[in-house]
Amino acid sequence: MATEKATFGAGCFWGVEAAFRQIPGVASTAVGYMGGNLKNPTYRAVCTDQTGHAEVVEVTFDPSQVSYADLLKIFWESHDPTQFNRQGPDYGKQYRTAIFVHTPEQEAAARTSKENLDRSGTFERKIVTEITPAAEFWSAEEYHQQYLEKRGLASCHIK
Repeated sequence: MATEKATFGAGCFWGVEAAFRQIPGVASTAVGYMGGNLKNPTYRAVCTDQTGHAEVVEVTFDPSQVSYADLLKIFWESHDPTQFNRQGPDYGKQYRTAIFVHTPEQEAAARTSKENLDRSGTFERKIVTEITPAAEFWSAEEYHQQYLEKRGLASCHIK
């Protein structure tokens, strides 16, 4: 099976990871941090809002079973992309809405998807999701991985 990676920031990573784990064709997920200036960040450091990292979900998927466009749809539906540096009660740059692209094709698809959604009128406010090249992914501590699943919870979204 040839897999690809997709990386999304959509607020707290627990609920976003749970949403992607349910999708056929998603081989695995991992929560972590991307886009900051500290090597090997910890949750505690990222929560200071000083490292520049976003909480992200790295999705490994089989493109023969699920398309990147399908993953973008899940991303848009799993949070409010009009909230700048926050989701619900969580605020700070680590909770920003972001798509970290791994290929030029992902970048083109993400930009087109964002533009189309912005024009659709689905949201009353403008989408503020950043689209940027993927940087080094730093895995979050083990207790964050599949957090909701380990606790028998389906989701924690506050959309």
